[in-house]
Amino acid sequence: MTTTETSKRPTHRVYAVRKNGDKSFWTTIGAAWANADGKGFNIKLYLLPLDGADIVVREPKEDAEEASK
Repeated sequence: MTTTETSKRPTHRVYAVRKNGDKSFWTTIGAAWANADGKGFNIKLYLLPLDGADIVVREPKEDAEEASK
C-alpha cells in the first residue's frame, strides 16, 4: 500500500439497515470519503441492498476501527 492510499482511508462506513419489528439489522455494504472540496462524498459500495433497506452513512465507532487494524 502506498502512502497516498493510506492517507485516503474511508472516513465513514455505509450500512444497509433492515427493520424487523422492533429490531434493526445493520450490514456494512461499503465505505465513504469526503471530497477534497468538502462539499460531498465519494461512496464505494461492495453490496447493493435489494430488499428496501435504508442506506445509512455513519462515522465508524473507534472500537470498530481498532478491530479492523
